[in-house]
Amino acid sequence: MPRALRWTDATEIAIALEEAHPDADVVNLRFTDLWRWVQELPDFADDPQKSNERILEAIQMAWLDERS
Repeated sequence: MPRALRWTDATEIAIALEEAHPDADVVNLRFTDLWRWVQELPDFADDPQKSNERILEAIQMAWLDERS
């Protein structure tokens, strides 16, 4: 069983998001959508309130790195 993802696991979350949403426009993605998509990941298990703009930006940048 994979370990549970937390907000601080930006790279692992980015990989999972790329698999779940391969056609997403990552550059223009709204943080509200990103926040929701992270929580919808099957291995995600963290408090939704522990997220913030800095964390979401880190996930977004990691996701862009996964694409390049």
